[in-house]
Amino acid sequence: MSYSGNLKNRKRKKTHGFLVRKKTAGGKNVLKRRIKKGRKKISA
Repeated sequence: MSYSGNLKNRKRKKTHGFLVRKKTAGGKNVLKRRIKKGRKKISA
């Protein structure tokens, strides 16, 4: 995999990752909604 690809994944995790979602009230709501909906992947 190319180096730029790795950077992109890192940005993806930092923006849409589980721990980032957990931090804010809005993010928690997102997770809650996705779990309730039955999503296989809750976050990036």
